[in-house]
Amino acid sequence: MSISRRTLLRNTAALGAFAGAGLPHIWIKNADLAYAAGGEIKVGVLFSLTGTTAIIEESLNKATLLAIEEINAAGGIKGSKIVPIVEDPASDPATFSEKARKLVVGDKCVSVFGSYTSASRKAVLPVFERQNNLYWYPTLYEGRECSKNVIYTGAVPNQQQDEFVPWLVKKFGKKFYLIGSNYIYPKEENNYCKKLLEKLGGEVVAEEYVPLGHSEFSSVINKIRSTQPNVIFSTVVGDSVVALHRQYRAAGLDPEKMPMASLTTSENEVAAMGGEAAAGHFTSAPYFMVHKSPENEKFVAAYKKRWGADKVTHFVSEACYFQTYLFKQAVEKLATSDLTPPNIRDAVKGEGMIAPQGKVQIEPENLHTWLWPKIAQAKSNGQFEILVESKEWLKPVPYAAYPGQSCTEKGLVEKS
Repeated sequence: MSISRRTLLRNTAALGAFAGAGLPHIWIKNADLAYAAGGEIKVGVLFSLTGTTAIIEESLNKATLLAIEEINAAGGIKGSKIVPIVEDPASDPATFSEKARKLVVGDKCVSVFGSYTSASRKAVLPVFERQNNLYWYPTLYEGRECSKNVIYTGAVPNQQQDEFVPWLVKKFGKKFYLIGSNYIYPKEENNYCKKLLEKLGGEVVAEEYVPLGHSEFSSVINKIRSTQPNVIFSTVVGDSVVALHRQYRAAGLDPEKMPMASLTTSENEVAAMGGEAAAGHFTSAPYFMVHKSPENEKFVAAYKKRWGADKVTHFVSEACYFQTYLFKQAVEKLATSDLTPPNIRDAVKGEGMIAPQGKVQIEPENLHTWLWPKIAQAKSNGQFEILVESKEWLKPVPYAAYPGQSCTEKGLVEKS
């Protein structure tokens, strides 16, 4: 049977118009099979290995790769191996976006694990929403986001601050100095902090933001001296955490009288600054390396064996680790022919496991995670002492600071 050139061109044009009209599903079956071709499942690993946030993100890369290696060593996912494609976005939001597009469009990864800062997450979000792919974000963050293309496994403000701020007010006093890095995460966390302080009769004596990578805090220290807050509430991130703590100590300030209370300072930053610079200050997080559980002992031992006896685990690396296992559990529920990012998203709703911090679970309504809040004090040995541990795991409420809005399975809903 012969086909004329005119007929072929006409049919090709019609097919192109059909796809262009937003109906590309005629090709999906082959695309689905490509996600698990040759007994391999490709995933992206997108954490900065260079730049200002590499101090924390290189450990996120390590925790993700550890989980992938463990899963593969145990037989993979129904016989298929997870193949990680690692990219270095160099702590630059524009590079994050560029690398995300490469992983999703070029490498055809079925999911990508990545980002520490909200700035980098916001930079990649359009890529995942346009391509209908899935981004696994392990970091505590400011909430106020409701995407169907992100699985959020870090804490949101209500999970870090609801117990922490009242505890600080009761223990130290009502005068807070807010210091953060200059981007959306610290500003939204401080917004929530101010709402809690207002209910508690607290006072913000100053609110200041410094650029990412900032290292000169003498003017901040001088303002702290002059305002004499009871608590220095810090949402500084990356290398700046180290500089702030060292300069606080060098200035002779006393954490017993005027502690820093952080949502971002982990064992990783403490290792970089030295235990003496961190000692006496506080952090609120769902996980600390000293947490006692069989799952955590296994995680810490495996991490040290793989990456070095001097390495530490922390609340974001722990989320990297358990979210990779939640990915595995979701994929195990799917047939190979059904392996697509949207199907993985639907499969992970309500999925849970016993993580190093305790039982965690993806909330089906908003794709955020039920977690266990804890308050701990840094010690000179580089570890923390857990002082307060929530009796119950806490539901994620990403719009807690905005009671008129709610993230639901249908999307963002404005409450009447």
